[in-house]
Amino acid sequence: MEHAETVTFGGSGLDRAAELRGDIGAVAGALQDARARIILLWRGKVLVDGDDTLGVVRLAATHPVLSHATEAPIFLGREGEAPVFAHDISGWTPGDLDPDTLGGFLDPSEQHHPALPPTMRFAELRAIMIRLDARDAELAATAKAILGWHATHGFCARCGAASEIHQAGWQRICPDCGAHHFPRTDPVVIMLITQGNACLLGRSPGWPDGMYSCLAGFVEPGETIEAAVRREVFEEAGITVGRVRYLASQPWPFPASLMMGCQGEALSRELAIDPNEIEDAQWVTREEVALAFAGDHPWLKPARKGAIAHFLLRNWLADTLD
Repeated sequence: MEHAETVTFGGSGLDRAAELRGDIGAVAGALQDARARIILLWRGKVLVDGDDTLGVVRLAATHPVLSHATEAPIFLGREGEAPVFAHDISGWTPGDLDPDTLGGFLDPSEQHHPALPPTMRFAELRAIMIRLDARDAELAATAKAILGWHATHGFCARCGAASEIHQAGWQRICPDCGAHHFPRTDPVVIMLITQGNACLLGRSPGWPDGMYSCLAGFVEPGETIEAAVRREVFEEAGITVGRVRYLASQPWPFPASLMMGCQGEALSRELAIDPNEIEDAQWVTREEVALAFAGDHPWLKPARKGAIAHFLLRNWLADTLD
């Protein structure tokens, strides 16, 4: 696909400087560099500033708000000559925190730390992703995914002992059995299934009313991308798929997936929905999808802007999938 990397989180050419990760002295020196900057997260939310156009905040490594951090920072790479790290301050509790707003499908709440300017706040990445430029989106997604991995993988999967951070945050090593653990990324296929002038869309329980998206599912061990597309579509909707082609990919840090976008040609049309997999599925014409994108369809709402499903559907409408 000619413009595959224009998808949100599609990459900005960040220099990840992986050659420095194993050099403890070099990483320590980078953190002490006056040009070093910190991307700050709180409970998975990234610190941003701005209004219509948002920017991910880059704090000096000496900023007092970093006193809330309990772990070493993660080295993300370099912007020019400036080292960039990520820090997590999830241990901080806002004084006006409303727990009922946290953890939903899309958390609209924003949190402000009193040590920061009033325009800076922590925001849910799903809610702001299309308002970030490519570099900020890549940094935010990387920081959220890697810090989320550390938050849930603090113990050795082999022996159960507490593991330790190594390689500037890109590895954990168990001091008891010596096992090495690496950041987890789960491969997911997401597919635009078409037949003639229609595409197949489905919805999961708990989604906003009327929201439909491309079918998706995790790739299983020993399975190709193409086989996963065919299996998932048949399992969820009872549709047999023939030719499959890869189109584009998207890092999706919710919590740590790589979405592999494909197009598949349906060989059948009759739906047989598995309610354990999805809530509903519908064949929708190109004209109906266009109406949904314009906000004029009576019930259909398209996939969220910024998600690869929206990207695939938009390019299908524009006939720019090649």
